[in-house]
Amino acid sequence: MSGLLYGVGLGPGDPELITRKAARLIAEADVIAYHAGVGKQSNARTIAAELIREGVIEEELRYPVTTGVTTHPGGYAGAMADFYEDCATRLAAHLSADRTVVVLAEGDPLFYGSFMYLHDRLSGRFPTEVVPGVPAFAAATAVLASPLVRQTDVLTVLPGTLPEPELARRLADTDGAIIMKLGRRFPAVVSALAQAGRLEHAMYVERASMPAERWMRVVDVDPATVPYFSLIVVPGDSLTDNPHGRRISAALDQPAPVIEPVDIPSADQVSAELLVVGLGPGPDGWQTPEVTAALAEVEHVVGYAPYVNRVPQRAGLTRHASGNTVEVDRARFALDLAKAGARVAVVSGGDAGVFGMASAVFEAAEDPAYDGVAIRVLPGLSAVQAVAARAGAPIGADFAVLSLSDRLKPWPVIEKRLRAIAEADLVLAIYNPASRSRTSQVSEAQKILMEHRSTDTVVVVGRDIGRAEESLTVTTLGELDANAIDMKCLLLIGASSTRRTSSGRVWTPRSVSPDPA
Repeated sequence: MSGLLYGVGLGPGDPELITRKAARLIAEADVIAYHAGVGKQSNARTIAAELIREGVIEEELRYPVTTGVTTHPGGYAGAMADFYEDCATRLAAHLSADRTVVVLAEGDPLFYGSFMYLHDRLSGRFPTEVVPGVPAFAAATAVLASPLVRQTDVLTVLPGTLPEPELARRLADTDGAIIMKLGRRFPAVVSALAQAGRLEHAMYVERASMPAERWMRVVDVDPATVPYFSLIVVPGDSLTDNPHGRRISAALDQPAPVIEPVDIPSADQVSAELLVVGLGPGPDGWQTPEVTAALAEVEHVVGYAPYVNRVPQRAGLTRHASGNTVEVDRARFALDLAKAGARVAVVSGGDAGVFGMASAVFEAAEDPAYDGVAIRVLPGLSAVQAVAARAGAPIGADFAVLSLSDRLKPWPVIEKRLRAIAEADLVLAIYNPASRSRTSQVSEAQKILMEHRSTDTVVVVGRDIGRAEESLTVTTLGELDANAIDMKCLLLIGASSTRRTSSGRVWTPRSVSPDPA
């Protein structure tokens, strides 16, 4: 036999917002456990105080550190891991003794709550149940008496502890948002809101549902007064001018703006330019100063979502992210923005002219409607250059570049080109070698190349080059494991003259012997 473990949500602070089930379990528990900050009373226990029966066993789980400095050899993470292990051991002793243990949790137990760490350690050993509670952001929106999101609006919940650029990016990319964990991070959060263009309508709510609750515009908050029990509400774009949000409207004290129709100038009315830029393979240090300067000036960035996400959010910048198979539609959208007089950059990873957006933009620009839009391509470091540099100098002589993707060209064309490159004895860089739906092309290409190349031909496999998880493998054409290749890889297939040094570096001589034929 063993006792039952309950993680019980208490809601945001008002005892009347505790659910009936939570109240019953608290009143019936053998053991009541609750967390407490350093030198502070437990807020959770204060909320549930009237429900805790006299004589019940209480377990105060006091944090060893919150925002202070710890001497633990594992730092903050190590100190907290040991703390949760100790908490789990203490509660496990009660559960093993067939006692019912209720862990009090502010808000909801599994929403940024400490109970989840106990759940991780104990739920596999003892019967466990979670009782949901009203989360703090629900109380905050109730305080403001305004909808947060409507219809197809997307809501994002963000911790204010995110790095400022990441927070700004996510704020710019969502409709409505809740920002939690403020405190000392408040100035950085305000800066991120400004960079994302969301500061004007952002509302601050402190101690929602508690006697000391207060709310105001974020721009009116004194950063020195912001406690932990506070959050920011950023209403969805469809709601920022909603007259039914009585408190937001009153706080902003301004009428809803009138949206006037915008006339798009004709091509002969504007001198428009569209930038197409290569961001490089990954690291910021591999982005050219020209591209960095251009991105600091544009008003719109358009591209495939992972590449758009690499552009830092700032005030005045609107980002337009889309999927990976709509290149021409994306290009038309960017051209329309530029034609209307906006400063626009279309972004690609690596170099935009190497299997990137440059070609798609020129394809879309064949439409006479865009005759008035000039296109300027800013080069970037390509993936083939990055992988080659990591390997040594494998493309020091003539080389070819080929994509194995058959989305835009049929496989027989790829086969024909593979044979031609192999017969010409060129070093070959292979982009887009495999994907979830393309699993056989690498092995097929391997067979075709071995019709003309020795199995000892040097092969370089670069994966995520320039990123923290990068890896570089030097192998041979015969030993290449085709099943280990995916879209994160770029392959360099050596020529017959490509060599590997004793230290594992790869290079191709610049000189080529005359063909004996």
